[in-house]
Amino acid sequence: MPLPAPARTTEPRIRVMVVDDSVVIRGLFARALEVANDVEIVASVPDGRAAVAALGRTPVDVIVLDIEMPVMDGLTAIPLLLKAAPRVKILMASTLTQKNAKITLDALAAGATDFLLKPSSREMLGPASFNRDLLAKVRHLGSRTSRAWTVTPVSVRQASAAPAAKPLALRRAPMQAPHVIAIGSSTGGPQALLQVLSHLVPNARVPILITQHMPPTFTAILANNISRQCGAAAVEAEDGMTVEAGRIYVAPGNYHMTVDTAHVIRLNQGPQENFCRPSVDPMLRSLVEVYRGRILTVILTGMGQDGLYGCRAVVEAGGAVIAQDEATSVVWGMPGAVATAGLCTAVLPLAQIGPHLRPFAFG
Repeated sequence: MPLPAPARTTEPRIRVMVVDDSVVIRGLFARALEVANDVEIVASVPDGRAAVAALGRTPVDVIVLDIEMPVMDGLTAIPLLLKAAPRVKILMASTLTQKNAKITLDALAAGATDFLLKPSSREMLGPASFNRDLLAKVRHLGSRTSRAWTVTPVSVRQASAAPAAKPLALRRAPMQAPHVIAIGSSTGGPQALLQVLSHLVPNARVPILITQHMPPTFTAILANNISRQCGAAAVEAEDGMTVEAGRIYVAPGNYHMTVDTAHVIRLNQGPQENFCRPSVDPMLRSLVEVYRGRILTVILTGMGQDGLYGCRAVVEAGGAVIAQDEATSVVWGMPGAVATAGLCTAVLPLAQIGPHLRPFAFG
C-alpha cells in the first residue's frame, strides 16, 4: 500500500462521511483522518438510513461505510447513496471474516469503490498501518481526478471532451503468442477482472495468473466469484499446484505467488513489495525466469505502482504489457505507472481489454 501523498494546499478539502453504529469506531476513523489538513469530516452517523438523509443535506466526496448496522446495513444503503450522489466514492469498512468478505465483494459489485479492514477490538487505538491505509485510500478516492472520472460510459465521453493530454509512448514491437497471461490489479480490480475474464474463459489455451491486492479470505471468495460468474476453472493458488493451461490462479492474501522452472506455483511470505503482499512484481519476475518473452501482462486499475518493475522485466525479456486507460480506471496508479513509463503495447478502456486479449488466450 502506498504511503499517503503529501497534503495539498491548492485543492478543496476532501469531504468525508463516516457511517458506523459504533461511536468508538467513528471516533477512531475521524481521528485518523482529521490529522490531515486536506480532509474534512462533514458527517458522522450510526446507520445507512441516517447516511442517506445526511447525504441529502451535505455534499460528500467519500463515504466510509460499515457493513453490519442496525436500521439499515451498508449493503442495503449503497444503491440509495449512489442514487442520491452518483459521483460519491464508497469505502467499505470490513472485518476479516468469511461472511463480511463475501458481503464486501457484493458491495463492490453493487457500486462501492474500495474497502479496508477495520482494526480488531484489541486495536481500537488505531494501529499506524491502519491510519496510513485509511488516509491513503480516502485521499486517492477523494482526489480531484477521482471526482472527475467514474467508471461509466458518461465518464468516457467526458474524457474525450477534456483537453488532450500528452500522448503516451506505445511500444511497436510485435506481440508473440504468449504461454501465460499475468494480470495485476488493486482498487476497482474485482469488477474489472470479471469483465476482462468473461472474454477469456472457458477453454483458454494458456494459464492465467492473477495478483489482486486483497487480504486472506477475500481472495478465496474472489476466485469462487470468477468461477461462478465467468464459467472458469479459477482457484485460490496453493503451494505445489502445477500451472495448467486454461486454469486461473489467484494469489492468496498475505502470500506472494511465484512460479518455478518446473511450472509449479510457490507461495511465500517474503517482505512486502510496494507495501503489498501479494505483490505483482514478484509474480512477474518469476514468470520471466520460466517463460522469458512469452508473457502477456495486463495491469488493471489500482493504487500505487505495483507491477512497474515486473513489467519492465517482462518487456526486456520480449514480452508485452497492456494497461487499462485512465478514463475507465477507478484509480490510475498501477496502470498509469506502466503506461507513462512507455512499457505498453496498448492502453485500452476496460471494455476493450478482454476482446483485445481473446485471440492470444485462444490462439
